[in-house]
Amino acid sequence: MSRKLSLAETVRMALITLKANKLRTMLTMLGIVIGNSSVITLVGVGKGAQNLAKNQLSNLGANVLFVVPGNNDTRRRGVAFPRNLVIEDSDAIAEQVPAVKRVAPQITSNEVVQSGSRSSTSSVSGITPDFLPVRSFDISKGRFINEQDLKSAKNVVVIGPDLKNKLFPYTDPIGKPLRIKDQSFKVIGIMAPKGAVFGNNQDENSYIPLSTMVSRLTGRDPTYGISLSFISIEATSEKSTGAAKFQITNLLRQRHKIIRDDDFAVRSQKDALQIVSTITGGLTLMLAAIGGVSLLVGGIGIMNIMLVSVSERTEEIGLRKALGARSADVLTQFLIESLILASAGGIIGTTLGIGTVTLVSLITPLPATVQISTIITTVTLSGSIGLIFGVLPAKRAAKLDPIIALRSL
Repeated sequence: MSRKLSLAETVRMALITLKANKLRTMLTMLGIVIGNSSVITLVGVGKGAQNLAKNQLSNLGANVLFVVPGNNDTRRRGVAFPRNLVIEDSDAIAEQVPAVKRVAPQITSNEVVQSGSRSSTSSVSGITPDFLPVRSFDISKGRFINEQDLKSAKNVVVIGPDLKNKLFPYTDPIGKPLRIKDQSFKVIGIMAPKGAVFGNNQDENSYIPLSTMVSRLTGRDPTYGISLSFISIEATSEKSTGAAKFQITNLLRQRHKIIRDDDFAVRSQKDALQIVSTITGGLTLMLAAIGGVSLLVGGIGIMNIMLVSVSERTEEIGLRKALGARSADVLTQFLIESLILASAGGIIGTTLGIGTVTLVSLITPLPATVQISTIITTVTLSGSIGLIFGVLPAKRAAKLDPIIALRSL
């Protein structure tokens, strides 16, 4: 009567067999290693992109709303935004919307700014004093634009820290002249670092009074008057942003005499986060699917090599069966060999993937991370692939007739 092999003995025999063919074992694991490292790396980078977008959006403020001209259709088609968001709309929102705390109208234009022989292109924004608290900006040196600057339309400017380093690398710019277009301005302050939002480096921007922007740079629209690029709005609290959005929408629809489609849009940080999460979530899923294909290819590679191994080990299988080994023992050994190959490849690939993600987070601004659940899932998946793709070779080995197998000796 044949003796049933213990699991420990079967594992030991599988390890001996794999160790005897080191090169083949390493090449067989390579597909799983590449697949696992791809999944970990791509998912980690996708998660990093999502975290980066969320971190940038958090700089906007939890209870900040933005009113922009044009509807979703105009933004999708890339046509020029209508110029019907005007300063009177901003004033009406500040006066008539109870859920609003502060309103900061803004006109933005890309201009060449110069200091002596140095020049740079900067996003110049005409703003009001409420811009600072609404957008949660800070001043690192000097002062910000005040009501007197706004009323008198003074030629004063506040610059971002990166713009300061470009135009005044070795001197204190406070009180120094700065040319914007063909106008001379006096630098009165330097903004504290704020970072980038969607590729726009806010630390290279410059800010002048809204009244100065209109009278010196952009002028008035003959039809609409003072047209705004957008309006930043601070709601009374984070919970009231929904009510503020509803009230602003109704007010502007009445003011613009809208019957059908809006000619403006009201956006909140929550809306932007939802859009970003949808996009980056889809991107991460797509990247994970690409890595999953690599794992699938690795599983097929294991199956192919194991089928070749069955053909090469026909004599061994026949001899073992002739000496009393059962078909179940042979089946188990081949399945364990597949499992060991896939699991070892999964662990090595996961380690490489974690290392790659760590390297990406160190040398790039992308806060790439790998969650424990992702690691457990990929290692488990690679082991499962080993078992699944090892079934066919294992069954073929287990079904070999010992007498036919021994004829090749």
